Amino acid sequence: MTDQKSRSLTGVLLLASLVAMVAAAAIVVPSGLTLNPADPAAALAAVRERTGLHLTELALDVLGWLGLTAAGLAMAVRRAVMAGGLLAAAGLAGLLHDAGNLAVTQLAADPAAVTVASAVLLTAKWMVNLAGLLWVAATVAAAAGVPGRLRTAGLVAALSGLVAVALPWTTGTDGPTAAMEQLGYALHLPIMVWYGILGRRFLRSS
Repeated sequence: MTDQKSRSLTGVLLLASLVAMVAAAAIVVPSGLTLNPADPAAALAAVRERTGLHLTELALDVLGWLGLTAAGLAMAVRRAVMAGGLLAAAGLAGLLHDAGNLAVTQLAADPAAVTVASAVLLTAKWMVNLAGLLWVAATVAAAAGVPGRLRTAGLVAALSGLVAVALPWTTGTDGPTAAMEQLGYALHLPIMVWYGILGRRFLRSS
């Protein structure tokens, strides 16, 4: 693959990933499908009552993380090995998070499966926390390879994402509330927007 085609592919994948993730978040936040492990019974009830909506959001999220993984691999091929590798790792961690949420879909059929669901939800939430941390590291690495204002914007976005990743660590044994999870979504938005800008830049220069 030529460098021009590789840049174009990376740009398309980054933008497609952004669209899918924003669409998934637009479903999750207002519908109460954030699936907070602090209240597994409510999470199971929410999935049971809105199974179709949950699966739609999950499919979009899977597409988003897949796009991010593929974009990371495409970046690594273009010699941005550290940034691309970290981005691909973030995507894989995100996919494992979605696998946990898919398991919860089947557990929702049994209201008595609260204990098992709690363990699955906790694992899924900390997996997405790991994905966020890897995404922050990838953003710092990618920002180091771009000029001027885009680099500064990338570092600011990474700082915002780092705050989002740190939030669950401040809750001790209680775990994050639904409001804190929504704040985490908002704090990750600058990273998503930055990668959208980077994707557009790749397309324009290809």
